Amino acid sequence: MIFVTGGTGLIGSHLLFDLVKKGEQVRALKRKNSNVDEVRKIFSYYSENPDELFSKIEWAEGDLLDIFSLEEAMKNISHVYHCGAIVSMNPKHGKKMIHTNVTGTANILNAALENKIQKFCYVSSVAALGIEKNGKEISEETNWNGQTEFSAYAVSKFFSENEVWRASQEGLNMVIVNPAIVIGPGNWNRSSGIIFKAAQKALPWYSSGGIAYVDVRDVTKAMIALMESEIKNERFIIASENMSFRNFTGMVHESLGKPLPNRKAGKLILEFVWRMDKLRSMLTGSLHILTKEIARYAVINLSYSNKKIKKVSGINFIPVSQSVKETAKHFLSDFSINKK
Repeated sequence: MIFVTGGTGLIGSHLLFDLVKKGEQVRALKRKNSNVDEVRKIFSYYSENPDELFSKIEWAEGDLLDIFSLEEAMKNISHVYHCGAIVSMNPKHGKKMIHTNVTGTANILNAALENKIQKFCYVSSVAALGIEKNGKEISEETNWNGQTEFSAYAVSKFFSENEVWRASQEGLNMVIVNPAIVIGPGNWNRSSGIIFKAAQKALPWYSSGGIAYVDVRDVTKAMIALMESEIKNERFIIASENMSFRNFTGMVHESLGKPLPNRKAGKLILEFVWRMDKLRSMLTGSLHILTKEIARYAVINLSYSNKKIKKVSGINFIPVSQSVKETAKHFLSDFSINKK
């Protein structure tokens, strides 16, 4: 039987769909108050019988910070996909995110070792990789530079990866995937859904940086391929294309029928705006949207290599333009339903 954490998230929910569609026996971890209906909704995007597929998931109630619930949930499990984590670019959540993500990963790894799991897949992020200078392509071998000002999320993923490598030294067969910015339909208030929700407002600004993107279906396809292979104790960047923020934002706006952004937000403007947004948040108690981390990453051009995963899996990545169009279609459909 296969065990999945983070099953209500973007990657986890799509992974659950792929696994049950393949006929795998799947147990998924959920917290007491988790909304599993979001998983059912995602199944409906890809299947005419979502309820039938959804019913094949065995849900186990527990928490990544509760080692006893993990050991109980992982009985009779052979393979583990660890997708669960807090994701935030808000400095306010930094300490809690680092503690939860790193400790939670250590806990599930210890439970995996205790239960003699055959293979473990950890979903990390390209944020956990180092940064190359002069626009050089970043690979799985790019070293983490502790002097670089990384976000708390990046730090949490880096130290979580260290826990995975530690477990591999203790005998656990594992693979790590480092997805780029993941595009796909789901909860529009988190992950890449926020990008489409923001584009709906037709804001005219774009930034000068760039990064890599990947369709969520390619992420889960790569994960399953790696877990079913003989490959172990390696990590893989999962990315489709490197693209400027301007081009990507333009694609999203166009797919939603909105005017293309035409005003460049440079470093000085972004530095000013994130400070003003922080002040607004402090005065009103509302969410701090444009954080320092987001503003500073927005002007950096980062390029990632997908050569390693393509070599071992032969995967043909879905073009980013196609991912955006299909995700926008689901967004507009859900938006239309919610307005009725």
